Amino acid sequence: MAITLPALLSAAGLGLHPVGSTHALDTPIQWVAVTELEDPLPFLSGGEVVLTTGVRQKTTAAQRAFVRRVHESGALGIGFGTGLGHQQVPPALIGEADALGLPVFHVPYETPFIAIGKIVADSLSADHYSRLESLLKGHQILASALLGEGGLPQLLKELAAMLGTGVVLSQYGAELFATAARSGGHWHRLPVATGLKDRCTLAIAEPYDPNAIVAYAQSLISVELSNQARRRASERAVAGQLFQDVVRGTLAGPDAVARLGGAGIDTGLRQVVLIVEVASGQRRALRTLPTPAGFDSGVEALVDERLVIAVPDGDGPTLGQRMSGYLHGAGLTAKVGFGGAYAQASGFRWSYFEARESLTRGLPVNSPDRLSLTSLLMASEDVPLADLAAEALDPVAAFDQRHHAELLLTLERYLSLNGSVAAVAEVLQLHRNTVRYRLQQIQDLSGYDPGVTADRVHLYLALNVRGLR
Repeated sequence: MAITLPALLSAAGLGLHPVGSTHALDTPIQWVAVTELEDPLPFLSGGEVVLTTGVRQKTTAAQRAFVRRVHESGALGIGFGTGLGHQQVPPALIGEADALGLPVFHVPYETPFIAIGKIVADSLSADHYSRLESLLKGHQILASALLGEGGLPQLLKELAAMLGTGVVLSQYGAELFATAARSGGHWHRLPVATGLKDRCTLAIAEPYDPNAIVAYAQSLISVELSNQARRRASERAVAGQLFQDVVRGTLAGPDAVARLGGAGIDTGLRQVVLIVEVASGQRRALRTLPTPAGFDSGVEALVDERLVIAVPDGDGPTLGQRMSGYLHGAGLTAKVGFGGAYAQASGFRWSYFEARESLTRGLPVNSPDRLSLTSLLMASEDVPLADLAAEALDPVAAFDQRHHAELLLTLERYLSLNGSVAAVAEVLQLHRNTVRYRLQQIQDLSGYDPGVTADRVHLYLALNVRGLR
């Protein structure tokens, strides 16, 4: 720490001693300013000790004015050298300084001002060196913590110990790590740049004194989170290809078990598959978005611009709600679907298709239906359902777009209400004849009669496949 005024006055060999009332000041001296100006204020910045011989302070008014201007600058004290302009420190100067609470000390003729300046300069240099040494040591501690087994959490623990206060790291609106609960109190928030729109923030509990080690910690955190995001994107892309091969049936049997096991999925355990779908403008975030607590044991992949997570022995509703709340906090418009818990590679496929089919409901969290013929048919990549759906419904959709006829809506209601014209008319607030006319239009455009069981099944499947696009 730089030298204080009491320490300077007690320095051996200088012969300095206070005059007038004494004022204890433990503030470090920032510099020594030597001046013989009547008004030194424009040349002072605060925190100095001002040295003068008072050669221009011939009157008591000038002496008092000099003290006031020095005090106004924020200087820590006045050292008055005798033997040139004055044989003793002027009483008027001492009196004004006492009134303002500004320390004054006597500098004997034998003590050069440069000797005082050298002591202060040496103490500032030693203090600066000590700070650099401490900063470098702090750099080593933080870097070692990050590169060691503790990783980022250990770095934050070491930072909190250095600062002597709580530290919280947040990303996408969720806490990644905290050394103290953020319940009440004031927090100093610092942004951490990761190259992502993730609202990454390092919060430090007050009282907090700005410290250069924090800037270094910010840079380390930034690099680590950026590296994690790149690894996450790469791993999800690789796992996504594997998931697609298993789901499409191109990888099955022992090969599928072995490959899934290599990716971290134990097919001997029941796996719950969750699928996250976000708005089109937010899909890029799914490449690097970290998952919340509770998904640590899961394997994550990116399939068809959706985030797919397989969690062993998971509880689908609980995981779905947790993920939905996390996504909402991250500012994403999202819906989450989950499948049942099944073992083996085939069970992984069924859970995936149940989760994907559940997304068609459009709710924030979507529960699966039990396995059905519809699910089984849509689980097969060999059945050209997409082509069949397009052949049947594209003409109807095109007619709707041109004439705003709401034929697809009418068909959906008709099928969901078990073919009841009266029920459809009531729900859509239409006349029954209007409903019958629309059903006839659907038959003319698609070639399938909604009133015939076989055609109705075809249209039902087509609507389900269309909902998965």
